[in-house]
Amino acid sequence: MKLLIICGATATGKTALAVECAKRLNGEIVSADALLIYKKLNIGTAKPTEAERGGIIHHMIDVVEPTAEFSVSDYEAAALPIVEEIIRRGKTPVLCGGTGFYMNAVLYQSGFGGTGGDKTVREKYEKIAREEGRGALYQFLEKVDPESAAKLHENDVKRVVRALEIYELSGKKKSEQHDEKIPRFPFAAFAFDFPRAELYARIDRRVDAMIASGLLEEVVALLKEGVPENAQCMQGIGYKEVIEGLKNRVLHSTMSDIVPAISEKIKQNTRNYAKRQLTFFKKMENLTWLAPKGIEDAATEVCKIYDGNER
Repeated sequence: MKLLIICGATATGKTALAVECAKRLNGEIVSADALLIYKKLNIGTAKPTEAERGGIIHHMIDVVEPTAEFSVSDYEAAALPIVEEIIRRGKTPVLCGGTGFYMNAVLYQSGFGGTGGDKTVREKYEKIAREEGRGALYQFLEKVDPESAAKLHENDVKRVVRALEIYELSGKKKSEQHDEKIPRFPFAAFAFDFPRAELYARIDRRVDAMIASGLLEEVVALLKEGVPENAQCMQGIGYKEVIEGLKNRVLHSTMSDIVPAISEKIKQNTRNYAKRQLTFFKKMENLTWLAPKGIEDAATEVCKIYDGNER
């Protein structure tokens, strides 16, 4: 069974397209979004409602509590068995989202180099991640092997540690060993290719809708429930800007006074993130870019190409 991948930048209609394709292909959706895994983060993540899910089973949504940390390796360990089970049941796995590192963790088995392991070295770097943070560990890899660092996410501690282990034990960068990604599944990928101005307008409308739906109130509620400001989930776009705005507001400001600045900051950061997403997915194999069109027409095109390749 071949996987169907619906990917691309934020605010491009990925969920709606994935749902329509899943209906036509007897599929189930596996979310590949780094924030949708968290419970109680609904507005800022644009988490699809039951109505938006269209009766299609969605996996990897509301998986962990907001206080939990969740890495790329954690995603791989949880999502890969789900994809394999969907295939065993004769249904089509539809991997949908904008977190490219999550998608690659399912699609490819990464090589870890020909260098042997050393428990002492590995534990040293794992200790750095625990005590100084994943960001500090990742920055160290950026210094000694920037090529490998560019292919990894700082939350993927397992692979960051392995790259550092290879460097320390062999004296050579992991990137110099020319490891190849080993495909796990055949797949066909699709993404909407909106003109940049139209994409930014869609992002602005989404942020306005989030603010109107109660994004600030959602963040305040999470903080009151005991979710730390520095929790991994609170570093997501939409959440960190609200926290910063709440902390920086003057004593007598009301919530409405700080909304414009927060909204603009979220829009700016989301636009920057969308550019990074597009850069990532432009390198994706087997990717067809779709001209902007209605969801039903787009689904017809996707299913035609998918079915044609399947044969």
